[in-house]
Amino acid sequence: MSDSTRQLADFCANLRFDDLPAHVVARCEDLCLDWLGSALAGSRQHPTAAFERHAAAMGPARGDAEILSSRATTSPYFAAFVNAAASHVVEQDDLHNSSVLHPATVVFPAVLALAQARGASGRDLITASVAGYEAGVRVGEFLGRSHYRVFHTTGTAGTLAAAVAAGRLLNVDTDTMIHVLGNAGTQAAGLWAFLRDGADSKQLHTAKAAADGLRSALMAADGLTGAQDIFGGSQGMAAGMSTDADTAKLAAELGSRWALAETSFKFHASCRHTHPAADALLAVMAEHELAANDIERVVARVHQGAIDVLGAVDVPRTIHQAKFSMGTVLGLIAVHGAAGLTEFDTRALTDDTVAAFRDRVAMQLDAEVDAAYPSRWLGRVDVTTTDGRRLTGAIDEPKGDPGNTLSRTELEDKFARLVRFAGAADETETRRMIDTIWGLATLDRVPLLRAS
Repeated sequence: MSDSTRQLADFCANLRFDDLPAHVVARCEDLCLDWLGSALAGSRQHPTAAFERHAAAMGPARGDAEILSSRATTSPYFAAFVNAAASHVVEQDDLHNSSVLHPATVVFPAVLALAQARGASGRDLITASVAGYEAGVRVGEFLGRSHYRVFHTTGTAGTLAAAVAAGRLLNVDTDTMIHVLGNAGTQAAGLWAFLRDGADSKQLHTAKAAADGLRSALMAADGLTGAQDIFGGSQGMAAGMSTDADTAKLAAELGSRWALAETSFKFHASCRHTHPAADALLAVMAEHELAANDIERVVARVHQGAIDVLGAVDVPRTIHQAKFSMGTVLGLIAVHGAAGLTEFDTRALTDDTVAAFRDRVAMQLDAEVDAAYPSRWLGRVDVTTTDGRRLTGAIDEPKGDPGNTLSRTELEDKFARLVRFAGAADETETRRMIDTIWGLATLDRVPLLRAS
């Protein structure tokens, strides 16, 4: 076993609420509310219904954990399964830059379900969630850029993030946490191939990651052993999933660098790789008072990861696929001034003006942008106007990044918009859920948030 594996397991198993700085506790609540809004926004999307039906067919009719989208209750496993899928549909859940991981959509479903079933406190939920974020981010960073070219890191590293969070809530010791990691790592999966078909498998990635992570922790706590070093060795994750893995990143700065506090909120309702260019285009259009019909061509200067993911989408066939089309996102920005849920739902596939603008957008690998990635996601666009001007837009921190973050007022506004989009709750229930999350650290027992 590598020293890094044991150090990571030891830190996560022994993390206590009193170890957490106040700003980390507050940011965990922020991220939890943001995740809850994404889960509710996804409650009426067609993939979510399939996950609900599967849970109804395979799980218990009632249980101690809630399915947020349907207000039903079931076992923790199936609650985590459905809630993780629902929260990743509308592309509004958080992202950690350097790991290229969406932590919330795998960590909170597992922790919420287990906390509800076990009668855990809000402090327990927060501590477990922080452990999941810290582990998941470091696993994503360990796997490196080569991993992300083929694997969806939220499906792979996310399985270990959910497992560690659940293991911490179960109060497992260090040795058992090592088994938790081993059990989770051997189940980690998620390939980018779904993008080429506009398939729904991205939600299956998060559903499996949250549920399988939960199962990994529960079974390790019950004595099921896992690989002692799932990360290294000739047949570990590094060997099978990466060509640039670095085990030192697994335990780097544990307890001094809080990766959870580095996590970004998503402002636009699209793949995060489109956000830097979207913000740069907004900036150049505002500065030069441009309308969409003033623009002849846009070149988005991007990192290689954006080309690897977004390059699979030429002409989108589904709304979800449109969120991975740089041309469609920039078309919505240019024509309608926003790329939010409503714009995607009503304009992305049917607006001829957006489609025409999409055809005037290209991506180009940029050395500066690529060198900064994934620690920083720089936005650079070159705009050619119809009257022959050549303009440049540049932003160094997209809206939602830690240095350009959302305030609690903005998070509440975003939450309310997400809930309204799905018609998931009235104003009274919306306010009650916000107040519950802002008071997580004071709760003696994590309640059902919606189920009757």
